[in-house]
Amino acid sequence: MTEPVPPSAIEVPEYLVQRALGMIAAGGRRLLGLTGPPGAGKSTLAEALARRVDRVSPGSVAVVPMDGFHMPQDRLTALGRENRKGAPDTFDVEAYVALLRHIRQAAEDVLAPEFDRVLNDPIGARIRIPASVPLVITEGNYLLVEEGGWAKVADLLDEVWYVDVPPQVRLDQLARRHVEFGMTESSARAWAEGTDQRNAEVIELARDRADLIITDFGANSGDTAAGVPVAEG
Repeated sequence: MTEPVPPSAIEVPEYLVQRALGMIAAGGRRLLGLTGPPGAGKSTLAEALARRVDRVSPGSVAVVPMDGFHMPQDRLTALGRENRKGAPDTFDVEAYVALLRHIRQAAEDVLAPEFDRVLNDPIGARIRIPASVPLVITEGNYLLVEEGGWAKVADLLDEVWYVDVPPQVRLDQLARRHVEFGMTESSARAWAEGTDQRNAEVIELARDRADLIITDFGANSGDTAAGVPVAEG
């Protein structure tokens, strides 16, 4: 597996920074979604982009991952879905949609849950989105999926960018992440190539709905990205 580069060393292409700053300049509160298959580097890009934007416009951006809306492990076990954790029906999509609506409309600070990878469960009210923040970045797998409750998500976002990386890079990143949180290497690779890959195939079907496709973003290699606009945001 390739070795990761620390998140602080990730270089975000300038055109992405400028596009995000342009969203802020448009006025009001704006929601930017980052999506793509598991292991594409969405969370790394979200945090790195937020740091770059904050340097230029301090206090103007917050990040809210979709992962905070994983169903708790005991609920997944009760539903018989614990072996498919990460699939579309293992998230509380209605709660996520409600949060996005609240973020867009709220005149006060908003609290959001965060997924704890050590506990392997979501923890409520861990993320605070100040009322003063004009740009909220949310990242997750299913922002463009049109099935079930996920069909409501894209309409709540001003833009959605799709992070696309070579399959082997993505699989290596996924397997390494699973090992870091307790899986054996063989189990990690099997999960990445099985459950994660099935989810990736669902996500890839919605790729062309994105406002921007970011290609060759090697989150762990420090590679920069090339953007392909798909539609006006």
